[in-house]
Amino acid sequence: MNPKIWLSSPHMSGKEFEFVTEAFDTNWIAPLGPHVDGFEKDLCEFTGSKNAAALSAGTAAIHLALIILGVKAGDEVICQSFTFSASANPIVYQGASPIFIDSEKDTWNMCPIHLRKAIEDRIAKGKKPKAIIPVHLYGMPAKMKEIMTIANEFDIPVIEDAAEGLGSNIDGKACGTFGTIGVLSFNGNKIITTSGGGALISDHEEYVKQARFLATQARDNAPHYQHSQIGYNYRMSNVCAAIGRGQMTVLQDRVNQRRLNFELYTKHLGGIAGITFVHEPAGYYSNRWLSTLLVDPTKTNGITREDIRLALEKENIESRPLWKPMHLQPIFENYPFYGDGTAEKLFEQGLCLPSGSNLPESDLLKIVTTIKSLF
Repeated sequence: MNPKIWLSSPHMSGKEFEFVTEAFDTNWIAPLGPHVDGFEKDLCEFTGSKNAAALSAGTAAIHLALIILGVKAGDEVICQSFTFSASANPIVYQGASPIFIDSEKDTWNMCPIHLRKAIEDRIAKGKKPKAIIPVHLYGMPAKMKEIMTIANEFDIPVIEDAAEGLGSNIDGKACGTFGTIGVLSFNGNKIITTSGGGALISDHEEYVKQARFLATQARDNAPHYQHSQIGYNYRMSNVCAAIGRGQMTVLQDRVNQRRLNFELYTKHLGGIAGITFVHEPAGYYSNRWLSTLLVDPTKTNGITREDIRLALEKENIESRPLWKPMHLQPIFENYPFYGDGTAEKLFEQGLCLPSGSNLPESDLLKIVTTIKSLF
């Protein structure tokens, strides 16, 4: 069998070991420590956010953001439908209801038109949403200026899910820094990794302080163990943060390489009738975490996204369909949805291609050749 070509595997810089070794040499193995502080500082410097809390996962960051913003049982939270379930699950953790919003065709992210319709309709029904969760899907920035204008008009805080968007920006402003609270992820397949982990970022210092407090079991300031609130074990360990510090030294290099991957795919596949790519609107800069394409079988003589996926799989090349929208998921299908079918069509026609920053050009060309052979 051919060697496996992965969708998006971890890519170490070599410097991670130095930071991890320091953690071992100084016996800072337990949760928290100087590397956690250093990693948070690194994140602030890169994104321009004033504050950051390193956590165990991006999901934990969304959960804490909802708690901090006062989301409780019976509330409603607006969420992008075209995303991974981790964007929506924490809403249900709180006993609240997700209200799903369709995508727009420019970036595939939350549609501002449907967002406005949803807010007005929920208010008319007597339930003003408590928060809005847009997502920067596959590293492509959502239309944050339009979304923030609507959010500010209705005075609804925004939890900006930039789990896939670290290194992306709009007019130089980093994704994750437009909303009230930003969310980052460092899962093993992300642009950089801490093996598992995430972060909550915000210019509101009090929100980040509260996140750190809640993430360390909400232990009160007392000589004994005393708790006045429900807490969570959501803090990042010093060892994982050490890996993150090594990864931060090459973050822009990783973005550059993934953008080159996308350019190679568009160069070799962009001329095939029926295959299209999502391109950056003016002023948008995507980290191209995953390179994605759409396959329109009405223009490809019947060749589908699934035909391409299976052809790649036969060559031991990992690819995957785009996210199945949340409003189509069995667990979420009974919640309200506002849209026109855009996300459904993207799911039906879309495919994620191998996009790792450690892929040699020979692997990328093999992927291209395998796809072209179908045509």
